[in-house]
Amino acid sequence: MSVRGRRVALVAAGLAALLGAGACSAGGDSGSESRPAADAGGRADAGAAGAPEQAAPAAGGAGGTDLRVDQRSIIYTGTIQVQVADVDRAAREATDRVRAAGGFVGGDRRSSASADARAELTLRVPADRFAGFVDELVGLGRQQRREIRTEDVTEQTVDLDARIATQKARVDSARRLLARATSISDLVTLENEVGRREADLASLEAKKRRLADLTALSTVTVTFVGPDVSTADEGTDLGFLVGLKGGWKVFVDVFFVALTVLGALLPFAVVIGVPTVLLVRALRRRRARRGPPAGPAPRVPGPTGPVGPLPSGPPPVPATRSAP
Repeated sequence: MSVRGRRVALVAAGLAALLGAGACSAGGDSGSESRPAADAGGRADAGAAGAPEQAAPAAGGAGGTDLRVDQRSIIYTGTIQVQVADVDRAAREATDRVRAAGGFVGGDRRSSASADARAELTLRVPADRFAGFVDELVGLGRQQRREIRTEDVTEQTVDLDARIATQKARVDSARRLLARATSISDLVTLENEVGRREADLASLEAKKRRLADLTALSTVTVTFVGPDVSTADEGTDLGFLVGLKGGWKVFVDVFFVALTVLGALLPFAVVIGVPTVLLVRALRRRRARRGPPAGPAPRVPGPTGPVGPLPSGPPPVPATRSAP
């Protein structure tokens, strides 16, 4: 065969291969359209399973990129304890400052007892003002404890974005299959599948919103204490006065516990004890009115043994004889 003939044969073979591939893809599409809708769920899963492979490079690229600090998702959490002269005033000042910084008060718990007053506030402040805000709170008094924690959730955020995009594609695929359902059974099956996928999508979006809230607003838990409140970190003091103060506190606590128990038992004592005492007194008075029980008359001993009962009257006078 000549060179020209070989070229013609190769071109013909290539055209035949292209036409065959097109026919196969067309046949596959027509077969998928004519296939029952019950198999649509499996095709949707297969299509959605391929989506992570497309989203994975994007996620990996974002996670592997050396991002700046302002581009990363970081959760800041702080816990501080400040000793102040006036707890209520310091709490009001902290509330005003967090609102001025664009945040809000997430929790407020206070106990007022003169110098032993305590106020615990949970404050939410924008992340870019976290460090300066903590310093402002410490400036309200004398710092006793500070703990700052950070958590980098950049990879979790990127992963959630990829999973949300994938889940949205799965929901759209299931909805398209639902629109092409031809039987009641296929319709019910696909409706359940669409509902399940939409619920999964809503859960992922809720997690994303939660992460966005934690990264946008940092959390600062500040505790203001009075000048006479001893903290756990300062518990190394020893001595007679420290022991006396601890013992007195325990004594007062036990005394109030005893009063509490007595107050709880007093209603029972009134309801049960008073009628019981009145009943016992009534029985004693009744016995006293009756007198002692009558018994047998006492017997006097004779020369040879006991004789009969003593006479109740005067003793008899012996008879005298007259002289003859």
